[in-house]
Amino acid sequence: MDIREEMARQFGAEKTGGHGGLEILKHIGPGLLVTVGFIDPGNWASNMAAGSQFGYGLLWVVTLSTLMLILLQHNAAHLGIATGECLAEATRKHFPRWLGTAILATAYAATVATAMAEVLGGAIALQMLFGLPVRVGSVIVGAFSVAMLATNSYKRIERWIIAFVSLIGLAFLAELALVNVDWPQAAVSWVTPSFPAGSAAIVMSVLGAVVMPHNLFLHSEVIQSVHYEQQGEKVIRERLRYELFDTLFSMGVGWAINSAMVILAATTFFTRGVVVDDLATAAATLSPILGSAATVIFAVALLLAGLSSSVTAGMAAGTISAGMFGEEYDIHDRHSSVGVALCMGLATLACLLVENTFQGLVLSQALLSLQLPITIFTQIRLTSSKRVMGRYANSRLTNALLMATGIVVTAINVISLAR
Repeated sequence: MDIREEMARQFGAEKTGGHGGLEILKHIGPGLLVTVGFIDPGNWASNMAAGSQFGYGLLWVVTLSTLMLILLQHNAAHLGIATGECLAEATRKHFPRWLGTAILATAYAATVATAMAEVLGGAIALQMLFGLPVRVGSVIVGAFSVAMLATNSYKRIERWIIAFVSLIGLAFLAELALVNVDWPQAAVSWVTPSFPAGSAAIVMSVLGAVVMPHNLFLHSEVIQSVHYEQQGEKVIRERLRYELFDTLFSMGVGWAINSAMVILAATTFFTRGVVVDDLATAAATLSPILGSAATVIFAVALLLAGLSSSVTAGMAAGTISAGMFGEEYDIHDRHSSVGVALCMGLATLACLLVENTFQGLVLSQALLSLQLPITIFTQIRLTSSKRVMGRYANSRLTNALLMATGIVVTAINVISLAR
């Protein structure tokens, strides 16, 4: 049983009934998988840069990105539940071959950029813990991630990794009670867009770090692997309802953790005029709650975050690669396995060429923002089509919200690049 099948088994809902609280909890899963990406190394770097350079000023990007992500992730899952096809398969099937291939190629490139950030973050953690050169650490992390995917051993430790990283996320949240937060200013910043001078790259980076294109492909793949479309309309409708709860819960957790990172960086560094340009310095944000052990715990969490998120990035790469050939993800199939190996190989190579590791993390997330409109408009085209979705095609309201999301993301990219 591969990772995708294991997740499908754990998170699936093959029968209806029993709609109590425990039943709802059974349906929480795929969204939490996506939430791992909320606290990956790229997010840490983007949030620390945002908070240390612009204080609370870019919290609105976290809010807007999370709202977009809720809509997009649910819509991607909607596609998988209703059709039994993931986003990559549907793109290959329902677009002209040349266009579908081009779309998936850009998504694959964005996934490589994602994987580069994950591998680089893990390598930085190894440097903090053991003094290993970043290049050596990158090779170790990249090879270990491929090994976990190839042997399916990752599913044995995945829960432990997510649990530990989640505890670190909770530590960020708990520390808010120990620092002097200007909550009125934070509240205003959460809902008031602004583009401070010099913030263009950071705005794009935070946006790309939250709304990650590869997670849309991965979420739809995990969901579709259960093939709800073969279990009858009652099961489909039930799963759609519970999946929305899963997405809202998971994305809410991600919003809180990302916001906490920005706020802590603002209160720890911005107020003192310190600009964070490496993650070792960022470890100081945890010192009030973790004391002298903050750096070690920060580094261990960063390592586990890098490993877990690099594996999900590898899975997404395999999903996209398999989708180019109209296939589902299967690590034992060459189209999936080659896609995984090539992605991790290119990501590791990119890490070997990066001079400024912190800037490499930030810029990799900005690249995701540039690709994001392509994935969004592709998804809209598929999920709004009755030929693809049948009776489960998007409503007019959903289409309007999705189109507005695509336009806003494109506008933010244009404004940021222009500045």
